Amino acid sequence: MADQRQLISSGTPWEPIVGYSRAVRVGKSVYVAGTTATGPDGTIVGEGDPYRQTVHAIRNIETALKAAGSSLADVVRTTVFLSDIEDFDAMNGVYSATFRAPYPVRSTPQVKMPFGALVGMEVTAYRGRHTRADQKQSL
Repeated sequence: MADQRQLISSGTPWEPIVGYSRAVRVGKSVYVAGTTATGPDGTIVGEGDPYRQTVHAIRNIETALKAAGSSLADVVRTTVFLSDIEDFDAMNGVYSATFRAPYPVRSTPQVKMPFGALVGMEVTAYRGRHTRADQKQSL
């Protein structure tokens, strides 16, 4: 049987470190690797601001999902990484405004992240979970 994994190009000007893919589609599932608030120049957007970093990380996730023919409405699982658990409320305000019921399952560990990132996120989406009419607008 042929490998059904399809590498997805996120359309961002920066590429990941060798050894992993930013996004992969397998059938109707899309897997997006841990993503931070990295801007077009490779630096963190919203330095020191967990709210802005959450907004931008979700935008980066959305870009990868769109490239895979999916959307934020199709997300069924998330892991949100926080450098400081005290930033939970700022992150959760953005997260709660982005996703709607039935909400994705979520884990939110506190971890040490590189390059001054305060928030990171990885997602799994199942294409076709919602119709276009159900999708929320982009951030």
